[in-house]
Amino acid sequence: MKTDELISALSAGVEPVNRRQVNRSVGTALVVGMAVAIGVTFLALGVRTDLTTPRTLIFLFLKIAFAFGTTGAAAVYLARLARPGGERRVSPGLAALPFVAILLLAGISLGQAPSSHWDRMVMGDQWLECLISIPIIAIVPFAVVIWAVRQAAPTNLVRTGAFSGLVAGGMSAMAYALHCTDDSLPFVALWYGGTIVLCTLAGALLGPRLLRW
Repeated sequence: MKTDELISALSAGVEPVNRRQVNRSVGTALVVGMAVAIGVTFLALGVRTDLTTPRTLIFLFLKIAFAFGTTGAAAVYLARLARPGGERRVSPGLAALPFVAILLLAGISLGQAPSSHWDRMVMGDQWLECLISIPIIAIVPFAVVIWAVRQAAPTNLVRTGAFSGLVAGGMSAMAYALHCTDDSLPFVALWYGGTIVLCTLAGALLGPRLLRW
């Protein structure tokens, strides 16, 4: 068989790729992952009992806004990374904006408080629980996101894995915020932000193994 005939045979019956399928798969993974993260938080940790007070609702909104912004930006890039060559259309700058914002707010909060309060504001009462819980809650969302991305054909497996971990960490942090009673912005910046970064690093390490095709 000649080369031209081989190319014609291989290309026969090829249908156009549904570009929306990747977005639907990632979107479905986000819904399922978020539902699982909230369910695990409800069953294993419980929800804080003071959600009716205005102060609590304000700080809960700030924590969820940080995690939601992180998840949303990362999900947009993840849908691009799932496609072959999609890494050329991804700049991590937008995904870093929520971290920059929470660090600025944390710095302002510390600047307005006496230095004698800084240790309490940064460490809180639940730093260890936060450090352990967010990565654990993120396991199933991460698995769901990885499954969705595997339906496509990512070519930069390290970066795709990292953004998968970033998405899962953000979803886990949103769910954990419903339980956590430490509302200090420095606490959120360090322990929420830090554990999300840990999830991102874990995703970067696992991506080449889990996404290989």
